[in-house]
Amino acid sequence: MNRDNVPDLGKSTPRRGNVISAALARWFLGGLGWGFAGEIPDVSRAVIIVAPHTSNVDFFVGVAAMFALGLRVEFLGKHTLFFWPLGPVMRWLGGIPVNRHVAAGVVDQTVRLFANRKRMILALAPEGTRKSVERWKTGFYFVAREARVPIVPVAVDYRRRLIRLGGRFDPTGELGEDLRFLKAFFADAEGRRDP
Repeated sequence: MNRDNVPDLGKSTPRRGNVISAALARWFLGGLGWGFAGEIPDVSRAVIIVAPHTSNVDFFVGVAAMFALGLRVEFLGKHTLFFWPLGPVMRWLGGIPVNRHVAAGVVDQTVRLFANRKRMILALAPEGTRKSVERWKTGFYFVAREARVPIVPVAVDYRRRLIRLGGRFDPTGELGEDLRFLKAFFADAEGRRDP
């Protein structure tokens, strides 16, 4: 596999960074032995689901991948993470603070974000936690369905040191079948095991 193969983005896809930030991120990932497989679909709005999510290190690999691709990605974070001094950095990286205790649920808040933006790629972890879980949280699915945006699966495989980019998936409304299809994409991806 060619570890230097970083896919190009389409014209509609939101971008961030520049030649220097992309080169640094590619150097960082390449130095750690990471590579990419697959393509990012040419879409202006989507929900990217990233799994398995087993370690805090996933965040740093994800940020490096975002800059290596030149992809503008946003993500949800607990509102308590957005205070000084971490808050400005989190927002700059694409973080959106969410208060889970607000009357309007997170799904509704997120669908409203999509309604107000012509371009938005939102990354979510379907497991909802770094612990091993049997069932995914389905909020990502309902966000994509209600906002009428595709889902793009992205597997972070520590065994192969590979960030595998899936194609565009449009929710059908058949939750069980759609989840089985999406989970199959991640079946052989191995998360990081912290000591």
